[in-house]
Amino acid sequence: MSSPGNALGRGALDLPPFSLDVEVLNLGTDIKAVGLELLETESREPVRGNKAAQIWSAAFPALAGEEFYVLDFFSHLDRVREFCSTHEIPFRDAAERCLVIPKPTQEQLLDLFTRFESETFGLRVGPAAETPDPAVEGELSKRGLDAYQSAYMRYTFCVVCELEDGWITLLSEKLWPSEVIRRVRPALQPFDVHIARPN
Repeated sequence: MSSPGNALGRGALDLPPFSLDVEVLNLGTDIKAVGLELLETESREPVRGNKAAQIWSAAFPALAGEEFYVLDFFSHLDRVREFCSTHEIPFRDAAERCLVIPKPTQEQLLDLFTRFESETFGLRVGPAAETPDPAVEGELSKRGLDAYQSAYMRYTFCVVCELEDGWITLLSEKLWPSEVIRRVRPALQPFDVHIARPN
C-alpha cells in the first residue's frame, strides 16, 4: 500500500540502474571515433565486475552483428593463453606480443571480460578480421592499441576496451552514435540500461 500523497509509489520515478552514454569523440581531424561509457546511473561511477561483464558481453556481438570479429590482447599474454587453454577458448599467437581470439561466443566473452576486466585490449570487426593481418598485429605487438589509428579504416570498426574504467572507444568510418545505439539497444534491454547521447 502506498503512503498518502504518493499514489504512484517510489519505484515509478526510479531511473534505470545503469546508463550507457554514447557520444562522438574528438581525437583529431583524421580520426572518427565514438565513446561508450557504462555508468551506474545514480553515482555516475563506472560499472564493474560481473554485471559490467554481462552487459559488455551482450553489447559486443550486437555491435558486430553478422560480421566476423577478433579480440586482440597484447599484454600479460601468458595469463591469457593459460585462461584460454583452461576454458577451451581458441586463440592464436599473432606476433611476438599479440594474441588473437577469433569470434568468441557471448559466454566466452563473459568469461574473458570477467577475468581480464583490468586489462586494456582490443576488438577488430569486419571482413578483414577473418584472416590474419600481419601489419596490424605486428604493430599491436610493438605499439599496443595505438596501432588501430592507422588500421581501423580497413575494418568496419576497431575498439579500444578499457572495461575497468567503464569505457570503450570505437574507431570507425561507418558507425556513428545513432547506429551504435540502434545496434546495442535490443541486446541491453534485459539489463535495464538507459542509453543516452550526452551533449
